[in-house]
Amino acid sequence: MSWLPIALVAVPLLGALAAFVRAVRDSAVAWGIAVSAAVLVLAAALAALFDYARPAEMQLQTDQPWIPGLGLRFHLGVDGVSLPLVVLTALLTLLCFVHLAGHPPEGGRTGGLVVTLLVLEVGMLGTFLALDLLLFFVFFEVVLVPMYFVIALWGGAGRRVAAVKFILYTLLGSAVLLIGLLVVWTQAGTLDMVALADRHGSGIARSAQILAFLAIGLGLAVKTPMWPLHTWLPDAHTEAPTVGSVLLAGVLLKMGSYGFARIAIPVLPEGAAALAPWLGAFAVAGIAYGSLACLAQRDLKRMIAYSSVGHMGFVLLGFASLTPVGMNGALFANVAHGLITGLLFFLAGAVKERYGTADMVRLGGGMLRRLPYVGSLLTFACVASLGLPGLAGFWGEMLALLGAFRPAAGLSRPLFLVFMAVGGLGTVLTAAYFLVMLSRVTHGRAVETVSPAAPLQPAPLEPAPLEPAPLEPAPLEPAGPLESARPGATGAAGAAVGVDTRDGAEPGQGRRRFRDATTHELAAWLPLVALIMLFGLWPKALLAVTTPAVQSLLGSGAAP
Repeated sequence: MSWLPIALVAVPLLGALAAFVRAVRDSAVAWGIAVSAAVLVLAAALAALFDYARPAEMQLQTDQPWIPGLGLRFHLGVDGVSLPLVVLTALLTLLCFVHLAGHPPEGGRTGGLVVTLLVLEVGMLGTFLALDLLLFFVFFEVVLVPMYFVIALWGGAGRRVAAVKFILYTLLGSAVLLIGLLVVWTQAGTLDMVALADRHGSGIARSAQILAFLAIGLGLAVKTPMWPLHTWLPDAHTEAPTVGSVLLAGVLLKMGSYGFARIAIPVLPEGAAALAPWLGAFAVAGIAYGSLACLAQRDLKRMIAYSSVGHMGFVLLGFASLTPVGMNGALFANVAHGLITGLLFFLAGAVKERYGTADMVRLGGGMLRRLPYVGSLLTFACVASLGLPGLAGFWGEMLALLGAFRPAAGLSRPLFLVFMAVGGLGTVLTAAYFLVMLSRVTHGRAVETVSPAAPLQPAPLEPAPLEPAPLEPAPLEPAGPLESARPGATGAAGAAVGVDTRDGAEPGQGRRRFRDATTHELAAWLPLVALIMLFGLWPKALLAVTTPAVQSLLGSGAAP
């Protein structure tokens, strides 16, 4: 028995409980960094002790009786499918706490946010480590409550509506998921995920497999999310604080897709084969819809949210092919999306903080001149997300399309060729909306735009005197920490505020100078940049771990 999986779940849980102690609460963010760093060290130890010669086997297991009367066990472990997601979860959580060190939450309650994020980490790690179906479901549900509070308490103006929509969608999806898991239990007589995967559906009638796959697939599709069950996602991302958006996109969406690889496809192969064409159809619909929706967006965070619908469509298309190539692509795209979209949401939060808005039209362009580090990293993240060869976003989508080009035996190849063509069109649209966004935000010359309008007020009982309209619109400038050449001029937050943003204005004339990326921000962003480049240039680092595990889950010895 290995103690590492238990420690990975126990350390953030104990850290969350300790955060209620007053001495810890007074330095909550530092405590969060310390605890999440310890978790990352444990995840690194797990990766170091993992036997890479046997990635298809479940390793470093903990298997203890949980509820003996029902045959339930506290069974944890990792293989080549789950190990990358465990490390990704630990890394992103630590980077979120590093970000918080330089950006305390608006409205205070920093200690509460630290506790919430640590509890969220417990659920995320437990989901990827669990090897009992009911234990998987418990951890899968644990994440809902802390994420609800992250959105509802620390989100934007529409946070309560977004949080309610998030919890309703995910709870309904979880109810359907539980029905599917119970069907598997009643048919197979066990909840052990390792034993069920080894049987490859043996002992479960075909009709029961189809019913169970439909229920489990719907429950997982809500979390992934799959079109048309995605409508909770744009609101949740738009209103969530930066750290909430990073973990939501970087980890929580992966919990749904991970369930397809770990449970739905290997445990219910006949059900998967029967419904794979439908899964592929909804996947490419999500690719096309997400891309077109991105072209219509003005809000930067909302555009990135819709891009996730499209990118996760490629993940589902890879699963729908039921081939080692497609599933490897899906798992690679899972990790790449977590890294790239996590970086995108960090950068979108930085842009919104400085400019006071995420409206791409109002941002006015010229960010590479005003904020060269932020603008350059935003450009890098966008080209990585659109699938530029040599960066991590390329390989997963390419392998998913190759899986659709030659799907598993028994699936209609002409149909999947249509899916591949639609997916290929989706890659073109993805490039289009990211390039449009870059042309609006980072490139070109900065232009003056109208300040946000004040909220409407009730009409007065007596006519108000007319005021002359301003001859020129007020410029929209970053609202974050600023420096000014005019001594003593400060804003509401105590940052220096200038008065002139004309091109060519000298500092002595009052020109604003905008603070670029801070030390805390670079510490949170650069590890993601490095990993995006690493997996883009050396995809074997990830594929060598996932390929044997995928072949085992599919019951196939085919090469990827």
